Amino acid sequence: MESLLVLLALVALAIPLTIVLLLVSQVRLRRRVVRLEADILSLKQGTKTEPEPATEPEPKAQAIPTKAPPVWPTADQPETEQPIPLQSPQEALVFSSDRFALLQEWLQENWFYVVSALSLALAGIFLVQYGVENGLLPPSARVVAALLFGAALIVSGEVIRRRYGDGVDSASAYLPSVFSGAGLVTLFGGVLAARQLYGLIGPEFALVAMIGVASVGLVLGWFHGPLLAAVGLTGAFASPFLVGGSSDDPTWLYGYFLTITVLGLGIDTVRRWAWISVLTLVGGYSSCLLLVLSEPMTEPGYLTCITAFALITITIPVRRIWPDHTGPMVSEMTRRQSGEAWPEFPTRLAFGAVAVSSAILALHWPDSAGEFWLSLTLLAGLAFAMIVWTSGARALQDISVFPIVGLVWLVFLQGWDRGKVAQRFAETYAETPEADFPFVVTLLVALSAALSVAAAWRSMQQGRYGVVWAAGAVITAPILAIALEIAWRPAEVLGAYFWGLHAMALGALMVVFAERYARVDGEQRIRPALATLSALSCLAFACVIVLSSGALTIALVVTVVAAAALDRRFNLPQLSWFIWAGVFTVTVRLILNPGLYWANTVPVGEMTLVYGAATLGYVLAWGLIRGLNRPVAILLLESAAWATAGILLSLLLLRWLEGFGQGGMEDSHWGLGLMAVIWLLLAAAQIRRFDLGGPLNYVRYGLAAFFAAHALFRLAQALTEANPVLFVHSDPVLGPALMNTLAIAYLLPAGVLAMSALRIEQMPVWLRQGCFGLAGALAAYWLGASIRHFWQGPGGMYVGAGVSQPELYTYTLALLIAGAALFYQSLARRSDLLRKVGLAVIGLAVAKVFLIDIAGLGGLIRVFSLLALGLALAGLAWLNRWAKLRQSPQGAEPLDH
Repeated sequence: MESLLVLLALVALAIPLTIVLLLVSQVRLRRRVVRLEADILSLKQGTKTEPEPATEPEPKAQAIPTKAPPVWPTADQPETEQPIPLQSPQEALVFSSDRFALLQEWLQENWFYVVSALSLALAGIFLVQYGVENGLLPPSARVVAALLFGAALIVSGEVIRRRYGDGVDSASAYLPSVFSGAGLVTLFGGVLAARQLYGLIGPEFALVAMIGVASVGLVLGWFHGPLLAAVGLTGAFASPFLVGGSSDDPTWLYGYFLTITVLGLGIDTVRRWAWISVLTLVGGYSSCLLLVLSEPMTEPGYLTCITAFALITITIPVRRIWPDHTGPMVSEMTRRQSGEAWPEFPTRLAFGAVAVSSAILALHWPDSAGEFWLSLTLLAGLAFAMIVWTSGARALQDISVFPIVGLVWLVFLQGWDRGKVAQRFAETYAETPEADFPFVVTLLVALSAALSVAAAWRSMQQGRYGVVWAAGAVITAPILAIALEIAWRPAEVLGAYFWGLHAMALGALMVVFAERYARVDGEQRIRPALATLSALSCLAFACVIVLSSGALTIALVVTVVAAAALDRRFNLPQLSWFIWAGVFTVTVRLILNPGLYWANTVPVGEMTLVYGAATLGYVLAWGLIRGLNRPVAILLLESAAWATAGILLSLLLLRWLEGFGQGGMEDSHWGLGLMAVIWLLLAAAQIRRFDLGGPLNYVRYGLAAFFAAHALFRLAQALTEANPVLFVHSDPVLGPALMNTLAIAYLLPAGVLAMSALRIEQMPVWLRQGCFGLAGALAAYWLGASIRHFWQGPGGMYVGAGVSQPELYTYTLALLIAGAALFYQSLARRSDLLRKVGLAVIGLAVAKVFLIDIAGLGGLIRVFSLLALGLALAGLAWLNRWAKLRQSPQGAEPLDH
């Protein structure tokens, strides 16, 4: 039985060799036939043709460049290349649909080469596994047999290449790559089996042996076609999973995968096939992922290996220790113009590798504190490398953002999900109050500051994107500090004061940046302005940590005033961004958090101080920049000052009325009216800013609609459920006639609507008319409610108490006076709309007299009501005729005309 198995194995190994021999014989026979046909043709024509040599001349070995590397093909290169993607070493292969179609066509024509390579590679791998159960051969003999078989395949491939050639016009095309590629896979499999299956060698010797095999493959790849590289790389990455076996610590396999990745990139750095580099990286990342999924204990080696992938992807394709990638960046393609060049292939390759490695480091969840610090160290090292090491590579500037963002995300996620390090930090003083001071947060802040310093150094270099680097320098450290504040809550452990000192230290660093930029830039103030913005933000952040709610709001207002003063002193237009952010933040604090509820519960003095300081600060900042060309900031401060002043007066009035002990902000007609005033002022402030234009106008539209809807809702509550006329149990009216809470609830919102419509010139016509209409309706209702309060008093406001005759007569007089006033204004302003409204009011008064007053009034009051109506209508008729005579160029027409 054992002899039969040996015989079957030999037969399986002989089949591929037999196929190759048959192919070589067929090539020789074909050449002889061609030569004979040429001789016959020459004899027919009476001429004799010199016979072709029996063998093709040996191709010259391709020289390996030692100076400037060949130019990588670019993505915008015209599609004038060979259609088969495995032929031209200088072709820029892009993974597009047409390229895959070409690859499919090639595989349909040459699939037997792929199957042959696969068969030979599997034969070599299974050779080392043969007889494991039966023990036919000792382990050392199996490994030696595999190595000899692999070497024989490589030698066979080289003999065919040198004797018959490997060009696409040769019948032996791809055969050298098939044999040599399968031989490389067999050699890798033999070394892996010696280590994993049989333990014949240690991991150090295994790595040295694999480096040697990779060196052989590197040299072969420079002379063979891409098929060898594809077969060799695919088989090499798959070998550890095909060989199998077990190991107490398979971490050394990451070194193996790194070696294979270097091999693939090293081959492609000379031949410039491009797609081989992509295949190499895909195989490397995928193999490492499969290994770490099967062996989670190897995570440190996994993280280190994928970081090394990013670094070698930057260096090997350009063959430079210090990268010098030129051309456009990948991010610049977002605004690429037609005809401009695309980034070179090494740039795109480095961009993808750094992005993938940074994402893996940031998203990989560390199971222990050691893994967290390892991931943090690798991300920080990658970030510093991208900032400092690639400073000579103009095309790699944008990839620095990936490790920096990954670092911030790793720190945030550690605190948000309570990882080992964050949990240990939070429990520092839980059991031992005398525990040592935890330096974790301080170390993280210092690391972010170091990154900011590196980015600031990079911004000092002469370059087009110095401002962008300056922005990164002033953003990196504050962003990480904010991430710590949100996820780690350092103030709960360190105390607000010590944690606030970290923010102040970052602010001091930003001041240093501003001073250095100001020395270098001269009149160019963008970078100093950015650093100043960051310093002010750090100061505000420190205030958030240390101060109470009221003090924090005042401190933020002070920073807005400071920004305006710095802008006036040093001419820094970019500080308008901080003013905008400051106004928005202070408004949110005044209205939402801690907001109006806080303003209604704290002492009146504290509330007045906060809202008064905000109003005064806005006015002061507006005055500082009024003479500068800052239209956005000026308009923001002006509208915010008006709105905040109105809100302050409304809150003071609200607190004064609440002092009487009857009603409050949410359940009285005057409280709801004052709330409506506040929201109307906020809506008017947003409408006032419509002139600023830009994409943010859509946000302003939404905010104005939200504020106005909230105001209308409060007004509806004041007119319905809190209305003392409709509900007997509603809060009573406070104050004397005409000067009471009815004016606060209804007349004050009407005045705000009318003043806003008159003051805001850019308000749409339909909105202005709506404001005037609603203001008129509220004023009319206030007048009616005030008349009832005058005659009935606070206790008789409910409509169920009935209507007295003097009250009914007063309504008629009020309608007539209002209608007459509107009618006069329509004639004076020549407004057809006012004339129609006035006539409607007068018509309402007439209808009331004839339908209500005649039945409801008695005695002299009825007489006076009709008399007043008649005199008023006669007077309005005279007024109408008088106005027409003054305005018309013709005389009055007779009655019988």
